[in-house]
Amino acid sequence: MTITAESTLTCPHCGHSEKLTMPTDACRFFHQCNGCGALLKPRAGDCCVFCSYGDVPCPPIQQQRKSR
Repeated sequence: MTITAESTLTCPHCGHSEKLTMPTDACRFFHQCNGCGALLKPRAGDCCVFCSYGDVPCPPIQQQRKSR
């Protein structure tokens, strides 16, 4: 069972994308966009910014999905 450690976040405000390494043991609640400076927060129902704006969900969610 392989966990992907990188995700590309795309800012919903300006469309700026950046590839980031995700923490493997925690969720990241905030991220400041390097394009427009907006502070990204998870959407309602999501645990972190990677689950809301990334192309790959965070490692804890990946693990949870693979355990099912």
